[in-house]
Amino acid sequence: MVVLLAAGGTWLFFHLNGDIHHSALYLAPGTQSPEARNSAGQSPMNILVIGSDTRATAADCAIGGDCGPGANADVEMVVHLSAGRTDATVMSIPRDTVVDIPACTDPATGHSYPAQARSQINGSLQNGGPGCTVAAVHALTGISIDHFMMVDFAGVVSMSDAVGGVNVCVDNNVYDPDSHLKLAKGTHTLKGLAALEFLRTRHGFGNGGDLGRETAQHVFLSALLQKTKSAGTLTDPVALYKLADAATKALTVDDGLAGVTNLMSIASQLADVPTDRTAFITMPSVPYPANANWLSPGPGAQAVFRALATDQPLPSASASATTAAEARPQSPVRPGGGATKAGGGPGLFLDALLGRSPAPGPSAGFAPQGYAPVAADAGSSPTAATQPLNATAPAGCVAVGTEDTTQFGTPVAAYALNPQIPDSAP
Repeated sequence: MVVLLAAGGTWLFFHLNGDIHHSALYLAPGTQSPEARNSAGQSPMNILVIGSDTRATAADCAIGGDCGPGANADVEMVVHLSAGRTDATVMSIPRDTVVDIPACTDPATGHSYPAQARSQINGSLQNGGPGCTVAAVHALTGISIDHFMMVDFAGVVSMSDAVGGVNVCVDNNVYDPDSHLKLAKGTHTLKGLAALEFLRTRHGFGNGGDLGRETAQHVFLSALLQKTKSAGTLTDPVALYKLADAATKALTVDDGLAGVTNLMSIASQLADVPTDRTAFITMPSVPYPANANWLSPGPGAQAVFRALATDQPLPSASASATTAAEARPQSPVRPGGGATKAGGGPGLFLDALLGRSPAPGPSAGFAPQGYAPVAADAGSSPTAATQPLNATAPAGCVAVGTEDTTQFGTPVAAYALNPQIPDSAP
């Protein structure tokens, strides 16, 4: 029996190990000087999670609705693990953020990609791969990225199925013809394609822009985190294998994470962080001056970047009536066009999206290392509160958008006008 178990374990190890795709961490030489890290957890760690819209496989083509070369990094989240693994912060960077993408060289092909000035950060993935997105995020934030993990459409589907689905709530009927998400008011268990539709929706929540989508993603991920830990997935061998099998097939990681043992180490460190000390935030932003559909880092963004780069407590600030109004989504989205992004802090935008009243400071029950006031960035007005979504605090129902963000009008009207379209989940 011991020999059979050992043989089976060896087969599983090599089976999972062989599924892992990996590539270089940085493709832009000289863009960072990473400090020495202690892999046992005594040093902070930053992992860039990338969601790719690639259509490189038949499965991704079918899910994405079309096929073609290239890919964009449409989801970019910096996962910061504090030294000692006592706290975690997940910061989303909007895909429409304008940055200077550095010159990158793909080590696999030797092809060099020129630098791109004033480009959307999601286009960095086309400059050689995820290593260039890592370089662009580092150039934007000053945060040293230790690892990356990239997942595509099919990977999201398989991994959401592996955990048995994730429960989310919407406060009204919603239909986004672009992402195909269609849900009735209430709570739903999202599996497979329905989970991907929820994560991809741009025109169902908020004012139809990327900020609304990111907040919905935070609600989904916080629910996923709670379920994974509460359901004992990490201690159930069968459930853990299903998740590991889906993950190793779905993920592309940096060379430093190649191998099952490396991924297991990261998973173990993530599991050590209490859910009530895990926060989800979005980079503070303002409309880009030359194009209101794009974004620039807003007041308070540099303070957040510094906090994550130096492993310090996240900043927060009291919100005035003026900054609260600035933070709420106000401008409509033209059908088929981009959204005019509202400025201000992510916390107030989250409140508006979830239908909550804005309040200064961190979410109820969440105080990782304590919160300090934000010092406004030089030359800017004070920022609104950076109020994170806590992984264990009740998120409530995601507020469905009330503006004409679809060709049928509001997402609620789109739902009513398309009874022939089946709901994404019961």
